[in-house]
Amino acid sequence: MAVKIINDHFDKNLFNNKAFHPLQSWSWGEARKQMGIEVLRIGEFSTVGTIHELSLQNVYQLTFHKLPLTSYKIGYLPRSVLPSEEVLEFIYDYGEVNKIIFVKIEPYEEISNIKYQISQLHPRASMGEAKIQIKNQKLIKSKHPLFPEWTQILDLRQSDGELLKNMHHKTRYNIKLAEKKGVIVKETSDGKGFKIFSQLYFETCNRQKYFGHTPRYHQIIWNNLKNNISHILIAFYKDIPLAAYELFFYKDTLYYVYGGTSEQYRNLMASNLLMWEAIKLGKKMGAKKLDMWGSLPPNYSQNHSWAGFTRFKKGFGGKFTQFIGSYDLIVSPIQYQIYNIFYLGRQIYLRLKKEL
Repeated sequence: MAVKIINDHFDKNLFNNKAFHPLQSWSWGEARKQMGIEVLRIGEFSTVGTIHELSLQNVYQLTFHKLPLTSYKIGYLPRSVLPSEEVLEFIYDYGEVNKIIFVKIEPYEEISNIKYQISQLHPRASMGEAKIQIKNQKLIKSKHPLFPEWTQILDLRQSDGELLKNMHHKTRYNIKLAEKKGVIVKETSDGKGFKIFSQLYFETCNRQKYFGHTPRYHQIIWNNLKNNISHILIAFYKDIPLAAYELFFYKDTLYYVYGGTSEQYRNLMASNLLMWEAIKLGKKMGAKKLDMWGSLPPNYSQNHSWAGFTRFKKGFGGKFTQFIGSYDLIVSPIQYQIYNIFYLGRQIYLRLKKEL
């Protein structure tokens, strides 16, 4: 395999054909560019014959983020396939030249599927301690992951009857209750729908003291992914929006990415009906599975701050699924240690701020 930088004139359809997650899609990269973030696309090409577009095997879309008051950057490679040794070496070399402290790598690889590959790369490594030596540097398990290691995935190839049967009885009851009380769900994937979703999303962030993305971030994502990847689904009661989801549909998977709810009429269980309609929408679009985007593991503590939404997702009968996790490819070891000290201090500050 040969690893090459992919420029802006590359065939976008060919790129997307190899990118199997929305965060690796060409549109996502363009959205990040509009936010002023540096984007690097690289491709893994077959070395059989000449290097040309048709020999593309894998794609990797990275972003680089400048640290305040320094000339250093950190990189992020979300939801790609597990990078090969050649790709990791290429990223490491790029990082040395461009003052990258480290690159966080979070592959969209289920741990059950990747175990054999990890054992090949480092035979004595356990799944939680997998290490790959790259020019005397280590790809180590990250202490600060961005994506949860667990999610819940629902098989949408089941019939509606099977899906309902496999739900928790309380979830089924809440869906029927919402329908009986007159809650109606509509796909409103336009400017009006996005405005409603955005309002409910930020109301929820403020209510739960959750530090979500900015309005500008969400607007840029919507502008780039609408009419293709992004869909807005809203639950109404007497024309009052009670809950809204922004869903991503890419390849054969529907992703529940962002959600927001109103404080009004919470007893109508609008969110339960909204998720059920999202499931049916996914089936209609041809999705084979629904990825809930994040979850606690199956033996989660009921006292955890994520317990509520983990329990909500569990009610729909999906399978708890563990990914390989988050890894840091360290390029500058000293700066990496300094970064982690400042990161810890920032987390303590945000935690205290949330409690005030």
